[in-house]
Amino acid sequence: MEGMQGLAVIVFPFLLLLFALVMEKVQAGLDRLSVGRAQVDEFLESADETDVSNLAKTGLPAALDELRSRRSGAREDEN
Repeated sequence: MEGMQGLAVIVFPFLLLLFALVMEKVQAGLDRLSVGRAQVDEFLESADETDVSNLAKTGLPAALDELRSRRSGAREDEN
């Protein structure tokens, strides 16, 4: 029984560290997917039918990226 307690004392910190690292990866993924109010306002102010379709298919972060890339492409064409 004492051997099991000793093993638990040695293994537990490593398991806790592993759990913390996994949770950090999960949090980073969630942060990447989250959007703020300013981003939603920006999208709603300038979205057209294509942007709304992209929103329905891919979600706001991807639709906002597409909108921004089209805008920057249009600006380059003007110059």
